[in-house]
Amino acid sequence: MGRVVVIGATGHIGSYLVPRLVRAGHEVVAVSRGSRQPYFEAAEWASVERVAADRDAEEAAGTFGYRIAGLEPDAVVDLLCFTPESARHLVDALRPAKPLLLHCGTIWVHGRALRVPVTEDEPRTPFGPYGTGKARIEELLHRETRTGGVPAVVLHPGHITGPGWPVITPAGNLDPEVWRRLATGEPQALPDRGLGVLHHVHADDVAQAFELALTRPAAVGSSFHVVSAQAMTLRGLAAGAAAWFGREPVLEFVDPEEFERRYGPEHARATHEHTERSIAAGIGRAREVLGYSPRYSSLEALRESLRWLVDHGQVDVGGQAF
Repeated sequence: MGRVVVIGATGHIGSYLVPRLVRAGHEVVAVSRGSRQPYFEAAEWASVERVAADRDAEEAAGTFGYRIAGLEPDAVVDLLCFTPESARHLVDALRPAKPLLLHCGTIWVHGRALRVPVTEDEPRTPFGPYGTGKARIEELLHRETRTGGVPAVVLHPGHITGPGWPVITPAGNLDPEVWRRLATGEPQALPDRGLGVLHHVHADDVAQAFELALTRPAAVGSSFHVVSAQAMTLRGLAAGAAAWFGREPVLEFVDPEEFERRYGPEHARATHEHTERSIAAGIGRAREVLGYSPRYSSLEALRESLRWLVDHGQVDVGGQAF
């Protein structure tokens, strides 16, 4: 057991991870911006040291990494790093003490899938600022480990899902109307015959993987996918969601231009960004090295999320029970 500093502690993953770490006997320092509360209450938070930090401002001043190092961690879980410059600043500050560093990446380091399931050893071909930035961070951290610096582990989640926030729908975007259409039997259009692939993961399963990685020395220097056991196509997710309401989905397969005409450029762009990659990520390495075993399937994670959204008035399913 050790002293674990969690950066981004009250976000999607941290809200589940921090209570897990406390239950496992770790001393936890939760670093977050301002006084934001976690997504759900847990008694374990009462025993957590809370630290407020504005990462962007403190990095600009050159102080953030040294502040984290000054907390004297045995391990740092970084859930909030998006650029190589940010990662380098933290690593430079941690290097004298060399605590274990766990970084949250993304399956989007892979870019367009060529072979499925995609393994962690697939050559990196990311595109777009998010995936490209995360791939560069991954390379930086593994190089740091190889050269005897800060030991690091990189965990790559899929589309993080859970109660408390909007989630990627069976149409590959954040359009809340998708749920209503599937619940009420209205037509839902999909591009590419609905064969684009999404790989969801419940936030608690991501937290599980981070917890496991803290105590697996064999994980150091490696990357791991953290996703549900199976990816699903858009049409498969739509069928599963409609079945919650006792329906078959009414799907219309359209070209990208028609999809954008119906739902607008923002939702069409999000769908395209997801389906263009269509990553089905393998979890064999995470199972073998970490002992990772996802509790939730993609559909189970989505159903729990949708129930929360409906109960909190953020999604209308036309009064349908499920």
